[in-house]
Amino acid sequence: MKTFLKIVLLLAALALSNSAQATKTILVLGDSLSAGYGIERGDSWANLLQQELKKTHPQFEMVNASISGETTAGGLRRIGKALQEYHPAVVILELGANDGLRGGSVAETEKNLNLIIEQVQNANAKVLLLGIQLPPNYGLNYTRQFREIYPKLSKKHKVALLPFMLEGIPPEQFQADNLHPNAAAQPLIMHNVLRSLMPLLH
Repeated sequence: MKTFLKIVLLLAALALSNSAQATKTILVLGDSLSAGYGIERGDSWANLLQQELKKTHPQFEMVNASISGETTAGGLRRIGKALQEYHPAVVILELGANDGLRGGSVAETEKNLNLIIEQVQNANAKVLLLGIQLPPNYGLNYTRQFREIYPKLSKKHKVALLPFMLEGIPPEQFQADNLHPNAAAQPLIMHNVLRSLMPLLH
């Protein structure tokens, strides 16, 4: 009887251990590029990534806190509450596009992202920073300075970086606005993100 009881307790402990592992959260803090703008939300790269991780890393679950139109300032206002609510193990940070498209200050965008990363690291979560690039019509100097924000912050904080999340997306896989990828582009974006995310899941 004692042996049986020990086995039951051992199985219960293993179940609790597995349950704890299953609650690791990956938080996506982004804008329309991650919120599935113009497509079915189920077709978005974030949802596709959740489906992929269910097969390969079932202990992780995704929370997509992305909002279309979000800026780095908006993300900075929201990150504290999101960290308290979800206690993520990893934060995928995809912000800045709307700052750039509005011609916002590069220094201000960098400052906001810097503060977000600091809060995430202070909460003992890992960061995957998704780089954004602007269309060339915003001027060579501005687009260069904007593009350099991401590797600069990655180096400063020693966080993982995907230099350009839309790398490899052909022109025909963008929506009519030429800014947002369509549903056909989402699997490639998902794989771009997954390659950079994998080292953070161990």
